[in-house]
Amino acid sequence: MIEFSGVGVTYPDAAGPTLSNVDLLVEEGELCLVAGRTGAGKSTFLGAINGLVPHFTGGRLSGRVCVAGKDTSRHPPREFADVVGVVGQDPLAGFVTDTVEEELAYGMEQLAVPPDVMRKRVEETLDLLGIAELRNRPLRTLSGGQQQRVAIGAVLTAHPKVLVLDEPTSALDPTAAEDVLAAITRLVHDLGTTVVVAEHRLERVAQYADRFLYLPGDGSVRSGTPAEILETAEVAPPIVELGRLAGWSPLPLSVRDARRRAGSLRERLSETAEPRAVATSGDTALRAEAVQVRYGDVTAVRGVDLRLAQGEILALMGRNGSGKSSLLWALQGSGPRSGGKVDVGGEDPHTLKPRQARTRVGLVPQTAADLLYLDSVDAECTQADGESGAAPGTARRLLDRLTPGIDGALHPGDLSEGQRLALVLAVQLTAAPPVLLLDEPTRGLDYHAKRHFAEVLAELAAQGRAIVVATHDVEFVATVAHRVIVMAEGEVVADGPTKDVVVASPAFAPQVAKILAPQAWLTVAEVAKALGE
Repeated sequence: MIEFSGVGVTYPDAAGPTLSNVDLLVEEGELCLVAGRTGAGKSTFLGAINGLVPHFTGGRLSGRVCVAGKDTSRHPPREFADVVGVVGQDPLAGFVTDTVEEELAYGMEQLAVPPDVMRKRVEETLDLLGIAELRNRPLRTLSGGQQQRVAIGAVLTAHPKVLVLDEPTSALDPTAAEDVLAAITRLVHDLGTTVVVAEHRLERVAQYADRFLYLPGDGSVRSGTPAEILETAEVAPPIVELGRLAGWSPLPLSVRDARRRAGSLRERLSETAEPRAVATSGDTALRAEAVQVRYGDVTAVRGVDLRLAQGEILALMGRNGSGKSSLLWALQGSGPRSGGKVDVGGEDPHTLKPRQARTRVGLVPQTAADLLYLDSVDAECTQADGESGAAPGTARRLLDRLTPGIDGALHPGDLSEGQRLALVLAVQLTAAPPVLLLDEPTRGLDYHAKRHFAEVLAELAAQGRAIVVATHDVEFVATVAHRVIVMAEGEVVADGPTKDVVVASPAFAPQVAKILAPQAWLTVAEVAKALGE
């Protein structure tokens, strides 16, 4: 179905090729997982499948890419519209209509699908992805996760033979991610659709994949079964890291398989003391009382009370559309607030001028790239140092900790999604206001980048900063958060120490907690420390 023959891709002014001499064959009905470090070339690999690379992105393509018998060098991307469906990392950037139902129908209209067939497919897709209640909603009013499901649905309605997905679950809550992956696997097994998925959160996808394509960053692509590649891959989910620590072979990819092997490990750990939650008892950094946010007839946040202590890292969790982003914007002062009050250092950010508010409460939104406006990475870093009064080179050093090796002369628009996010985080963390709000800050980051990011947040917390992280990344929450709040329908439904909240939840428990239950371990690092390794 997909054939790469000696494929190489080199971009202008690049130090070397992004892809080099790639040979592989993907059969019909395979689910291929593509993984690698941030900036390793995953999006370039996916773009080559339907000819977006190099027809749209520029650069030089050598070798040959054939999909369903069509050579991408001889056919423009539009001639692959009925063969290859593509969902990019930024769903909003790909929308062309105003409402959910119109977006689901648009691709079929371009392919001249009969109206009665279009209506049937729209209804099937709405039900398949659980978005029927959103059918008449304007796309720009949806949460990031809801937009992601609509983007996937807009591709599915055309019934492509090949489905290419670039981080399809990055903005989805754990339950929604499972639903989307279940729908994708049904397409593979029931209809023989070929699916190629690039994903950083391997814990969500690895167990479903038939083949693992690993990009180590040197231009090559290693191909094999997930278990074979993950034995030595530099990026690996917690279940694999735990398997390596315990010496399991072959490595398990599902929680069920890992639990079957974990009996002796649980026995060893039962003789050690479980780690205690880290208590934060600093002075109040932010206090919110009865915060309400309304958009027309829709109430997004319903009377939320919140106290955030200095030195505390709070994770804000909940399903897509539960009000997390709306609450963050209301706390920062830039977003709408229908009622309630917020106090940061004796001032309400909502009453301050934007520049003053940012010195008290910083916010990194889901669309982090909106904060980048200069023409090079170095210019953004220099500007961040100057505006925050930090020592020259501070922002660049933070960026190198998150994703090392980015060329400072590159335009931010030429970076991968993960690299752009890392740049925004470096810029915002350089300013490091007393309260820092982060909305889905790990999208596009690999495990190494997230580990370094967690270290940076821990350092900021140790300096007395208060941090709120709104995220669906349960593994990151297990690593970094002192406390977790779970929201639903705009209300707080759970609030407590991380271990107490996530271990008790089937949806929000990290892999290690599920494998070692009823013992309350959250991360591989905790287990390794307990075993003295």
